[in-house]
Amino acid sequence: MKLISWNVNGLRACEGKGFSEIFRRLDADFFCLQETKMQAGQLDLEFEGYRSYWNYAEKKGYSGTAIFTRHEPLSVTYGLGVDEHDHEGRVITLEMDDFFLVTVYTPNSQDELRRLDYRMTWEDEFRRYIVGLDARKPVIICGDLNVAHEEIDLKNPKTNRRNAGFTDEERGKFTTLLGCGFTDTFRWLYPGQVTYSWWSYRFRAREKNAGWRIDYFVASDRLRDRIADATIHTDIMGSDHCPVGLDLK
Repeated sequence: MKLISWNVNGLRACEGKGFSEIFRRLDADFFCLQETKMQAGQLDLEFEGYRSYWNYAEKKGYSGTAIFTRHEPLSVTYGLGVDEHDHEGRVITLEMDDFFLVTVYTPNSQDELRRLDYRMTWEDEFRRYIVGLDARKPVIICGDLNVAHEEIDLKNPKTNRRNAGFTDEERGKFTTLLGCGFTDTFRWLYPGQVTYSWWSYRFRAREKNAGWRIDYFVASDRLRDRIADATIHTDIMGSDHCPVGLDLK
């Protein structure tokens, strides 16, 4: 079973850069999107054999998530069930027979960390939600988690120490989530590999490979024996992020 996650940084723009062709080429069972930046009816995008689920932000042109799936879920849930966090279209959960699939676009702490306090509240609520699901059946979390967990996960850790995505607070929350019984699948398989999933559009960052690994598949520890591979498709363009993948036995 193949899963793909991609922050497309505007699905309409990404479609103009070959999204549909990339979607078909990657040939995933589940294809999860973040930062779709659109509202219902703005793009007619359907793929034969797939059904799709969308969570739109109330603010136009902002945030948003989607999942395309070949497999019919038992149930679909939008958001965390907490009003404070459920207006930006950041979470979709599919309940499958033997696992939950959660796609998430974690809030960015923003310049000068002006949204860091909100981010900390979000992290606690998201972890509570995930742990609750995990008590029922294993969970696969995918998406743009907006944090480089360790120094190996970004090109310039020293100069980014207090920047959004690499604060001690954000990294600590990710450590806490993993400590609740979850595995960063790519880092578990490839502990020493330096590969990034996001590059700023400024300073020719992608050309220089001055990137960050902030897009993840995180899975319940008890799914480890099913992990066949975890991938980062650095060759795929169309967004400032590249797709990441998980193959399960």
